[in-house]
Amino acid sequence: MLKTTVAALAGKAARRAARLRGGGTGGSALPGLVAEKIDPGFLAHALADVRGGIVVVSGTNGKTTTTKMLVAVLRAHGETVFTNPTGSNFTRGVISSLLSERLRRGRLQADIAVLELDEAHALHFGRAVAPTHALLLNVARDQLDRFAEIDHTAGLLTQLAAMTTQGVVLNRDDPFVNRIATTLAPGIDVSWFGLDAAAADRLGELSEHDSREQDDFAPPAAGERDGLLTPIDEQRLQITFGAEGEGGRVGPVTLRQRGLAAMINATAATAMARHLLGSDFRTDATEQALRTVAPPFGRGEVVDADGTPLELVLVKNPAGFTVALGTYGSTPTATMIAINDDYADGRDVSWLYDVSFESLRDKGVALTTGVRGWDMALRLQYDDVPVAATEVDLARALETFLADHHDEPKRIFCTYTAMLALRRMLGERYDLPEMGVDAPDTTGGAA
Repeated sequence: MLKTTVAALAGKAARRAARLRGGGTGGSALPGLVAEKIDPGFLAHALADVRGGIVVVSGTNGKTTTTKMLVAVLRAHGETVFTNPTGSNFTRGVISSLLSERLRRGRLQADIAVLELDEAHALHFGRAVAPTHALLLNVARDQLDRFAEIDHTAGLLTQLAAMTTQGVVLNRDDPFVNRIATTLAPGIDVSWFGLDAAAADRLGELSEHDSREQDDFAPPAAGERDGLLTPIDEQRLQITFGAEGEGGRVGPVTLRQRGLAAMINATAATAMARHLLGSDFRTDATEQALRTVAPPFGRGEVVDADGTPLELVLVKNPAGFTVALGTYGSTPTATMIAINDDYADGRDVSWLYDVSFESLRDKGVALTTGVRGWDMALRLQYDDVPVAATEVDLARALETFLADHHDEPKRIFCTYTAMLALRRMLGERYDLPEMGVDAPDTTGGAA
């Protein structure tokens, strides 16, 4: 289609201009805006030749990590996969990611598209392109100024599931997600992921007890395509398909990322891969992919800071911060917390009062920083966590943190925009890979 080809060329030109002007990856919304102006149906036209499935990954926590794991598993099976690797999970971000690929007459040449989309923008995408599959992770309070209350977020995911044309994979342990199965049209294929019964006592690590009514919830019986997680330690896991393993097993596998949340993400990705691949699903390829996939930037990513490890840990809501503290908070390392309140973080930071910071008492916090650095320091005071200093300027705070703790392991808990800024500074200082460009371009064809 000529209009789509012209839109692709104009969008690519805008992307190149954005890269030259900003010095980054060119993943802003501008290229997508340019392409849509010329061809309002660009997204649907560009994805029209993707025959193996258009998969949307959504939910409150874990989208980026799960998407990356799913892409790795599918590529390990020989599939050509398009994704939005920068974590730009708005519709125009997907278009900008498309414009970074080599398109043939404006159309993407790939077997499968796997797209991370936030709960609200997933519906905008679904109205433009009906997803064949959806992988729905969880529902928690997140940016109340954007997503409103938790029931509203659950409603967004329910609407997304209704837009899918072939199948969904649902979290059996999250009652808000689980109930979506009762709303689906006949013929939609459903499978599940979750914790094995032997590990069910760890569900509290992932839940918000004060906002979830679970009395009437009973997980479904596990079928042979349903992936059940058995954690072995903080990095090793086994995934069993079916209650008795009648569908086979993946693992034991050691991930490069720590914690129960990362294991749940790996289980979700594996369950979706099996759902998509059917009889072509291979245990050996899946294990190899899970073993080697690196954490996305800022999600437990470890930076070598002058010979000592520095972990960047994204936190953006009570459930996520609680899980992060449970995973990282008890280890004796120097800690900095960076809290911003930009649009992408959520303007209202009162959610910090729903997190317990008691695990940080013994070591204390070296620095609080970001736009809401003083708010964070006050919150820690209420939990009797000592704070050595507050510096709202991120660059100065990072410089001080690295200098004062140069000979010991370090961690930084940070909200989204603070993480982006800090990761960029660390990238320049330690020559790290650019954010979002750690996956190779696997699509082919002429521009």
